[in-house]
Amino acid sequence: MDIKKGNKVTIIGAGNVGATVAYSLAMRGVCHEIWLKDRHSDISMGKALDMSQAANVARTHTVVKVAHEASDLKDSDIVVITAGSPRKPGMSRDDLLMINAEITKQVVLDVKKYAPDSIIIMVSNPLDVMTYVALKVSGFPKERVVGMAGILDSARMAHFIYEKIGYGAGQIRASVMGGHGDSMVPLPKFSTVAGVPLSDILSKEEIDEIVERTRHGGAEIVGYLKNGSAYYAPAKATALMVEAILKDTKQIHPCAVYLDGHYGYSDVVSGVPVALGANGVEKVFEMTLTKEQEKQFENSVNSVKEMIDVLKNNKFFD
Repeated sequence: MDIKKGNKVTIIGAGNVGATVAYSLAMRGVCHEIWLKDRHSDISMGKALDMSQAANVARTHTVVKVAHEASDLKDSDIVVITAGSPRKPGMSRDDLLMINAEITKQVVLDVKKYAPDSIIIMVSNPLDVMTYVALKVSGFPKERVVGMAGILDSARMAHFIYEKIGYGAGQIRASVMGGHGDSMVPLPKFSTVAGVPLSDILSKEEIDEIVERTRHGGAEIVGYLKNGSAYYAPAKATALMVEAILKDTKQIHPCAVYLDGHYGYSDVVSGVPVALGANGVEKVFEMTLTKEQEKQFENSVNSVKEMIDVLKNNKFFD
């Protein structure tokens, strides 16, 4: 389906992730306008100008602009929120909870005021809880608030599978659900190489090793970078979600969404397979899990609930 004319994507937070999302979208000509909003306006202006010129090199029609005021969010079809404090070495996603919850709250209040019909894609960490915060603060329908998590985690698992077997690049399909963090639930049962089940290619010990590395994939990159975190893969995963929504593809991707009785859980956000389209989350799919995976998913959901409870106990939503 063609992209509808006049669409506008606003990205709040023009750091490494936000800027790379914008660049990825601009190079593919996914939308007509991309607006960058950041507390450092000069940096946003420089990146917007550079990307607009790059779009001309790529012969796409996308123009990148700068949102100086909150009112510039007006008429946004999608708002991508990457703003937040970065994770540092030794810092877990949970450590970021209160800091990024306050940042997310202020940003979402602006979105609610100036772009009430938009779809929010959350990228800030801790991802699942920030998606919950965005949903509750905005008051948007649950279909219009979705977090980027499972696409990234699945891609990390797919790469680790490739590193282990040494072949099948581009043909590996990995599946991950649950919270975005150390409690994520990789699903070897639903992971394949050119259609061949992973269990037919690797031993249980090798699969367990890949699963464990996937759980700590983000921390591994943080350890190498020292003063930053991953951004190429998170940005590409986010851009994929934007494109699926704008093109109304109904493609199925694992994303962080509000569970309302799904898998037996309610009033919590977790990563599950969903169809993304023009209305945001068009459908939530419930997969058949093994007993062990059910237990892992339960632990993952509970870890998110614990953080939500911390916010509630601190009267964050009052």
